Amino acid sequence: MTSDVRARTDPSIETARSIVETGLEGGAVVTVFGECTVEYDGRAASTLGPGDRHVMCKPDGTVLVHTDEGHQPVNWQPPGCTHEVVVAEDTFTLESRRDNPDEFLAVTFESVGHVAAFDVTDPEELSLSGTEEDLRQRILENPSLIEPGFTPLATERETPAGAVDVYGEDDDGQAVVLELKRRRVGPDAVGQLARYVEALQRDLHAETGVRGILVAPSVTDRARSLLAERGLEFVALEP
Repeated sequence: MTSDVRARTDPSIETARSIVETGLEGGAVVTVFGECTVEYDGRAASTLGPGDRHVMCKPDGTVLVHTDEGHQPVNWQPPGCTHEVVVAEDTFTLESRRDNPDEFLAVTFESVGHVAAFDVTDPEELSLSGTEEDLRQRILENPSLIEPGFTPLATERETPAGAVDVYGEDDDGQAVVLELKRRRVGPDAVGQLARYVEALQRDLHAETGVRGILVAPSVTDRARSLLAERGLEFVALEP
């Protein structure tokens, strides 16, 4: 068990909501067991009335809703969905959305028996999946994965804020900073990218600014909001 685990038994609705929201923002696996209703609208429409269910949210955007029977979830959303927690008096609702195709899942908890948020990264994953160096090589070999016209100029370019993973120019000749991550990331990665952009802009005295692009398999909802607030960009790419 890591020091980042947060878990409560028979928490208040407010405590449960806080753990779920913080866990989602931080890219943790979040699980909730309690009495809830489930609404789905997309390829079809369905409703599950009040009942005890176990809900799991994975960092890649997956949501699984389980009952006490069978190994298949009774409702689910695939990877790539975005999540939001909505509070209303004595309940909270976990909303999951998918854009293509358009799908919406809402799980409303009236009481919670157990809630937890934790990092389940398996050390064996390091030897089985790609690294940030693999991701860098993919981009150097095929820069158009970032966008048409992107030209890498340097790797590990030093700035007062640290070394930039990949520095280059876009099709208009504007400076571009790439921050590479091998797995789903949260707000910390956005802050890191912003520091690199600001430092490089000061060094270059760039009148047109420096573009910052976060490259990772996926980002948390909070990270996506911060990217928009800071004028930074995101490209979804696996190592």
